Amino acid sequence: MSIGNSPEDDRPSVGRVLQQARVDAGLTVDEISTTTRVRIPIVHAIEQEDFSRCGGDVYARGHIRTLARAVGLDPAPLIAQFDAEHGGRPAPTPAAPLFEAERMRPERRRPNWTAAMVAAIVAVIGFVGFTLFSDGGKGQEASVADGHVGESPTVKPSPTKTKPADPKPDPSDSAIAGLPKDKVTIKITGRDGQSWISAKDANGKLLEDGLLRKGESKTFTDKKRIDLVLGNAGAVQLYVNGKEVKEIGDKGSVERLSYTPGDPQAG
Repeated sequence: MSIGNSPEDDRPSVGRVLQQARVDAGLTVDEISTTTRVRIPIVHAIEQEDFSRCGGDVYARGHIRTLARAVGLDPAPLIAQFDAEHGGRPAPTPAAPLFEAERMRPERRRPNWTAAMVAAIVAVIGFVGFTLFSDGGKGQEASVADGHVGESPTVKPSPTKTKPADPKPDPSDSAIAGLPKDKVTIKITGRDGQSWISAKDANGKLLEDGLLRKGESKTFTDKKRIDLVLGNAGAVQLYVNGKEVKEIGDKGSVERLSYTPGDPQAG
């Protein structure tokens, strides 16, 4: 009498089912790999019933689920078959005791630095007040001993009014007095904005060629002459031999100017 195989022994393996479904769907391994992002070697291994390349049962179940959905199969029966053939799912670890232990663990109290600082400040204030009170009592006793109790307080003489200082000379006057008479001295300041400036001496030597920013000053000196080019004349303040030259030009205008030791005739 022979005993036949059970229906479970006759059913195809998980890998065989996935492979046959892929072939029936007209898909290649490369196409399945592209669709599911499961690497090609792993797809081949699963179809050959080799789950060692999946990295564990958890990853193997995930790959089976992904491949089954890609070929139109229900993944639940295949995962159940995989669990039956590979020892089943591990029993979940009960989390209740751990949760209870964590809940019952007393929370470590942090030091209350705010309260400590308040207590220190109160102590310092109390010490200062006590010191001042003690010094005030001693001073009063000393006054009684010297016989000054009841006397009117000493009136301090009112401070004498200081005579106001003479007004300072105008900056331009001081600057004129300190400048050499036999040279031409130019000072340019970016007052209302920035300006491109160029300065050359009498021999044509370039003294400056660049951007003068707002608040920045440049000073040039020569024995004979200084030639200037101001790219934004209305934005600069110009002093020639210590005297301010006003109305140089409008903002945005380009002005070409030349000055000698005797300039300007009218500051």
